[in-house]
Amino acid sequence: MCEATGTATGTVLIENETVRVTEWHFAREGDNTGWHRHEFDYVVVPLFDGQLRIEAPRGQMSLADLRNGVPYYRNAGVEHDVINANPFPCRFIEVEIL
Repeated sequence: MCEATGTATGTVLIENETVRVTEWHFAREGDNTGWHRHEFDYVVVPLFDGQLRIEAPRGQMSLADLRNGVPYYRNAGVEHDVINANPFPCRFIEVEIL
């Protein structure tokens, strides 16, 4: 993921020539990643049951229902801001395929 300036905290756990693995932590409802565009294909593994609000270009909003440990895949080029829609902290692991 490119540099984003939101209130969520991203901690790079692994980075090499093949993958970058980042743990994203949202301490409270409303925390966000900040606007960003994914430069690489990626997989997200939620570490909670709940929802994230996704804001896309042109103000489009959607809710993503996530389940602990159930991964999903996205192609490079996705542009969005990811926002914690839960009244509790949440985390996910993002694996970018470099």
